[in-house]
Amino acid sequence: YKNFGEVARAALEMTAAAHGKELSADAAQQIIGGIRNLPPHPEVPDALARLKAAGFQMVTLTNSPPAVAEAQISNANLKPFFTRIFSVDSVQRFKPAPDPYRMVARELGVETSQLRMIAAHAWDVGGAMQAGCAAAFIARPGKALFPAFPKPDVIGHDLGEVAYAILVAESVQKR
Repeated sequence: YKNFGEVARAALEMTAAAHGKELSADAAQQIIGGIRNLPPHPEVPDALARLKAAGFQMVTLTNSPPAVAEAQISNANLKPFFTRIFSVDSVQRFKPAPDPYRMVARELGVETSQLRMIAAHAWDVGGAMQAGCAAAFIARPGKALFPAFPKPDVIGHDLGEVAYAILVAESVQKR
C-alpha cells in the first residue's frame, strides 16, 4: 500500500517521462500540493447547509491522506458542515474496495445501509453501493457513471440538484 499522495506523485512523474518532460521536485510538489487549496464548486456551501439544516450527519471519505483531507476541507471553508473526515489510509485499501465504506459505518456505529455516498466519481458511487450504501452521483461535465456498477437512485448535475433530490427522497421515505 502506498498513500494517495505517493501514488499521485508517481503517476505525475510517469506522465512527465512519457511525454519526455523534465519535472523538478519543486514543480512536482507544487502540482501535487495544489489539491489542498482547491475551491469548492459554487453551489456546494449552500447545498451542504441545506443538508445539515435537514438534520443529516455529514462526514467525508477520501482516498487522500488525512492531513491532505483536513487541509482541503479547511481551506475550502467547508469544515463546519462535517462531523468527521475519514481517509482510506485507516484500512489501507482504496475506494471502490468495500473496506473503506465499512470502516466509516463501523466508526459511526451504523449499518452501511444507513450511509449515502455523494460523489462525482463513478468508483466512489459504485464502491459504496456494492458495500451496501445508498449513493448519489453528481454528473458534472465530463463525469459519467460506470455501466458495470449499479445505478444510484439520486443523480443530479450539481450538488444543489443532488441535495434537493435527497431531501425529497428522504421526506417520502419518512411518510
